[in-house]
Amino acid sequence: MKLDSLNDFVLLQMTAPLRMVLEARAPWEHGAGLAAQPLLAMLPQGDGHPVLVLPLMFGDDLSTLPLRSFLGARGYAVSAWDLGVNFGPRAGVFDACLRRLRALRESHGRPVSLIGWSLGGLFARALALEAPDDVRLVISLGTPISGDPSPAQVWRMYEQVTGDPMGLPPHLSDLARPLAVPSTSIYSRSDGVVPWQSSVAPAAPQAESIEVESSHLGLGAHPLTLLAIADRLAQPPGQWHPFERTGLRSWLYRDPARDGWL
Repeated sequence: MKLDSLNDFVLLQMTAPLRMVLEARAPWEHGAGLAAQPLLAMLPQGDGHPVLVLPLMFGDDLSTLPLRSFLGARGYAVSAWDLGVNFGPRAGVFDACLRRLRALRESHGRPVSLIGWSLGGLFARALALEAPDDVRLVISLGTPISGDPSPAQVWRMYEQVTGDPMGLPPHLSDLARPLAVPSTSIYSRSDGVVPWQSSVAPAAPQAESIEVESSHLGLGAHPLTLLAIADRLAQPPGQWHPFERTGLRSWLYRDPARDGWL
């Protein structure tokens, strides 16, 4: 979702310092994720299908360890991306991700669920566009799916400044277009890194957005993020339905379609 008005742009600029300061809550959110494990352990076990977790910008597999540990305890066959620090779509990185996806699909004999945090979510969407038959669903966390500038524009600017090749194949430049598989975008309106409007899932029959109150750096370990991810992964293949905000969940998860910033 792009900024719709000058007012949105002004609010974005005015709230940026506060949202950045609020990133300091990330350690508490990671702690809350650990403290909530006894409750999260009561969730139903998964069906054992493979899940590939892709880290955020400048993050590595250590940054996704809490999320992967949670999913492994739920019974999923979880894999890290095994490509070191995520410095963006440098030459060869996307091809390596694609080979890993296809290897997981072949070894498990089942489509792979992709979970990408921030920049990792862009890789996840690109993989789903490139190899939809190998992907079961996509979950992105605080990912700038759309907006100005677009990810492709940012990567072109990086190339011009550094001279280093950067970017996905040209036919994957539009990552906001609908995917052929179910997709869920989990985001926070107080994200101090990515404007929340950019993380709202583009309209599509099997696309949805789920809002939690979190920092960007704590999003991958937040208890409500973990609960939502477990709920989405537990859906049987071919039986996707939107996340239900009923009962207690209506108090925990705010309506992502409401007006305003807060």
